[in-house]
Amino acid sequence: MNRLRTMTKSWTSFATRVPALVLAGPLLVSLVAATVTAGVGLATPAWADPFFLSTGTPDGLLGALSQPAGSGKLETETADDFILTETTSIAQATIVGLIPSGTPLANIENVEVEVYHVFPEDSADPPSGNVPSRVNSPSDVEIDSATRDGSLGTLGFTASSLNPSFSVPNTVVNGINKKPDNLTLGEGPASGEVVQITLTFTPPILLPAGHYFFRPEVLVTSGDFLYLSAPKPIVPPGTPFAGDLQAWIRNSGLAPDWLRIGTDIIGGTPLHTFNMTFSLTGETVPEAGTPGQANCHGESVAALAHQFGGLHAAASALGFSSVKALQEAFRAFCEQ
Repeated sequence: MNRLRTMTKSWTSFATRVPALVLAGPLLVSLVAATVTAGVGLATPAWADPFFLSTGTPDGLLGALSQPAGSGKLETETADDFILTETTSIAQATIVGLIPSGTPLANIENVEVEVYHVFPEDSADPPSGNVPSRVNSPSDVEIDSATRDGSLGTLGFTASSLNPSFSVPNTVVNGINKKPDNLTLGEGPASGEVVQITLTFTPPILLPAGHYFFRPEVLVTSGDFLYLSAPKPIVPPGTPFAGDLQAWIRNSGLAPDWLRIGTDIIGGTPLHTFNMTFSLTGETVPEAGTPGQANCHGESVAALAHQFGGLHAAASALGFSSVKALQEAFRAFCEQ
């Protein structure tokens, strides 16, 4: 999977981090010499790129269940992929889904987010054989350090209505079966209210460069959250990219395996595959250390101080509550 993500360089954002220095030639030379001699860390912060990825807006084709277990229903997870080309701190996200018409937004009780590597990492290999394929699927288990849960105070969320009346011609809710019974063709149409849920991660999610799947679950009182599909291939206002993969789904009866929503469950000719509607927002840390290496934490702290002009500024810019929280997050990052 080779998802590209938008990296927009903002001079305004950069300028707010770099104090203006208007110095004549001899004075500038003297200042540089004095700084080097004294060993004081006054280096100009490195250029930093904001990170933003979006799959666009719902295409009106599919709603896929993504919610925790409860009320006699199995936990069901729907995931779509993204890629990071540099170490990235992800502070916020949005997801878009369908809830029953007339459901108060206050009935959205909780949201949990997990991030997965791509199979076969974090997985039993060879797989069970209970599904047609595990190639390019999410891994068996999530990345523990990247899980955020509103009920645990590591995720904040607000919901807003985008459309009070919206319909999709097909859904995947219960028909998530092991092969050879996987091809159900979907479970037919559904209608309801489109909601966008904005998520804030506390602390932000830190991930090294790599290929991942993003999986949100939404708990709605007396109703389902049907995660809405987005165009595939992605079109503006999303970010088109080459090598985009389709969304996958599983329930607790199928886990640790996953099924491709389009290829394995809905099928059809011509075959239609799906993205899910989400966005991720954050900031890169280009010079961070490499997880698993002995010098990872030291390199990461040095990179943060250089990039943002100090650790206090780094914590503030990345959305951490304190320098201590920032350092703890990078310790966990380095242990991945």
